[in-house]
Amino acid sequence: MFDKLQQAKELIKLRQQAKKLQDELKDIRHTEERDGMKVTVDGTQNIVALEIGGEDKTEIIDLLNRAMKEVQKKAAKKMMEMGGGLSGLLGGMS
Repeated sequence: MFDKLQQAKELIKLRQQAKKLQDELKDIRHTEERDGMKVTVDGTQNIVALEIGGEDKTEIIDLLNRAMKEVQKKAAKKMMEMGGGLSGLLGGMS
């Protein structure tokens, strides 16, 4: 029983840390410009701004971000199948 309680506390702590990290990553921004195009990406790898010829392209941003989320889900599923995700990569270091 104590082990389950301890595991639950650790899981809550890990989730809090992950949320804090994700919030901090959202504050990171990088912008690239070339040939009349400009794209800004945040630290969570979401496109936050896209301009082509000075026009904001929010519909393309939404489409690209949805596509990236779907491929991330598929990649995470594949990693879980191949070795248990993060715990598999760490080789049971905990």
